[in-house]
Amino acid sequence: MSEGGDIVVRVENVVKDFRPGFGLRTKRVLHGISLEVSDGETFGFVGPNGAGKTTTLKILMGLVRATSGRCSILGHDVGETAFRRHVGFLPENSYLYDYLTGRELLDFYARLSGVERRRRPERVETLLDWVGLTDAADARLRTYSKGMQQRVGIAQALVHDPRVVFLDEPMSGLDPIGRKEIRDLILRLRDEGKTVFMNTHILHDVEMTCDRVAIIVEGRIRYAGRIEDFLNAGEREADLILERLSSEAAAELEQRFEATIQGLGERSEVRVREKDVDAVLAHALQLGVSVTSVTPHRVSLESIFLSAVEEGQP
Repeated sequence: MSEGGDIVVRVENVVKDFRPGFGLRTKRVLHGISLEVSDGETFGFVGPNGAGKTTTLKILMGLVRATSGRCSILGHDVGETAFRRHVGFLPENSYLYDYLTGRELLDFYARLSGVERRRRPERVETLLDWVGLTDAADARLRTYSKGMQQRVGIAQALVHDPRVVFLDEPMSGLDPIGRKEIRDLILRLRDEGKTVFMNTHILHDVEMTCDRVAIIVEGRIRYAGRIEDFLNAGEREADLILERLSSEAAAELEQRFEATIQGLGERSEVRVREKDVDAVLAHALQLGVSVTSVTPHRVSLESIFLSAVEEGQP
């Protein structure tokens, strides 16, 4: 559940069943999921392919109906339409009119979204600057790279200045430079006070951009909460690099300090509880072991994600 602020996205006990074909059994892809996103949050919805991320987003966008349960955005049921002027959406595979230029595309969507005629030119130029496409504004979209297409896609989702922005796999298919560009843009949206709901399976980007995250596996939410709560969960540990660690010394560290050791001899990696670091170092030096480095161990979102996936498998 969310913490603080008004709830702008709410999913309550949503179930979704699909029938793959005539005469075939119904398949349940969402098993009563619930989540909340607060005003101004950047929220990461994470899961492996086929976990139910895009289905959830389609339900929120009103493109698919839930079998049961309720979804609302800005206090309105997703079946309503008037509130959608406050919502921006970038689908995973957006279709862009490749014979238009970037400027023409944004002007088209600005008109479609009801942006006042006198405001359209300024709004289009502002967005082109935000997404770093000013120099390519008059080039046809067919000449744009994947990263440029993603940036102009995000710009079209923002052209009417929405309060809530939904992004479906915005990093998909991008090289490291393109991912950084999109990541910086998402951080800018957060600074602008937008609420961002992002579907993705790229965990590093979630750690860098999101305030909160929910992990969905096989249509069920396994974890949900703040990023720092995930990363600080459990007992704090540290990684030590030791040299000339004998098997006898390793066995003593394992027994005395419950250390986890990889490799012996020239270089060994030793993980211990952070509270035991000083004692381990003193004991290692007594044993004639050289200490190369001591690094606090940081739990990664990846390890939590993999644990959730393993728990979710039948």
